[in-house]
Amino acid sequence: MKQDTFQKQLTKHSEDFRKILETPDGDWSVKGFIDIAKNIYTISVDTKVISKIIELMMFPVLKKFADENKYEMIFSAEQNHYPDVTFITPKKEKIALDLKSTYRKNNGDVSGFTLGAFTGYFRDRKSKKNITFPYNEYKKHYILGAIYTKQEGAIDENKVYTIDDLEEILSVVRDFDFIVQEKYRIAKDRPGSGNTKNIGSCVKLKELKEGLGPFSEHGVKIFDDFWMNYMTKDMAERGGLSKPPYCNLKEYLQYRNIKNL
Repeated sequence: MKQDTFQKQLTKHSEDFRKILETPDGDWSVKGFIDIAKNIYTISVDTKVISKIIELMMFPVLKKFADENKYEMIFSAEQNHYPDVTFITPKKEKIALDLKSTYRKNNGDVSGFTLGAFTGYFRDRKSKKNITFPYNEYKKHYILGAIYTKQEGAIDENKVYTIDDLEEILSVVRDFDFIVQEKYRIAKDRPGSGNTKNIGSCVKLKELKEGLGPFSEHGVKIFDDFWMNYMTKDMAERGGLSKPPYCNLKEYLQYRNIKNL
């Protein structure tokens, strides 16, 4: 897959992300939370906590990236707003970047990302609710994903350490890798986990790193149409249908009478 300019520019900073997140031994450089008495409390293995800290650590590198390429950089106003960062190019084009993280599983796959809502601003593309700029003002939508391995050693979350104990504190994660892909290229044709109306991602590492998800060969217009009209079972019932018109990409192509490429 040929990378575009933005993707190439940001991918070049993968080692910068690694240096800020990892120790020379490959452990996460974050060991815990510290209070004013210099007590250190280990980090929970909760993926939401880990994800937020990784996101905050990435911001200085993103600022460096923006400065180098003369991009204006705008952070989301609220925690639940899309995207995490908006870049405005010298040509005044808006580019959305969402920061995501996930962990490797024992079978070689990853747990996967959630790639944002398929309702709300995704469908009403002029909406200003929960989004920095209306969706249709963005030229492209990217995911910067951090992939890590959970620590195999036992983490004692009840133990309190001091600065002198820093070397013996196990990092909760290690061995980072990074992807930069357009959202549609790594999206799957099923929602993410749970009952939230979010787009799920591929879980195969090769698909994530090379942008080889099911929509990659069909293009962003097919991706957009698929998810703008996708219905869960309850959405179909509320619309007076006995079942959704399609549940996956194969059924969608048949529904739209589109020849599968």
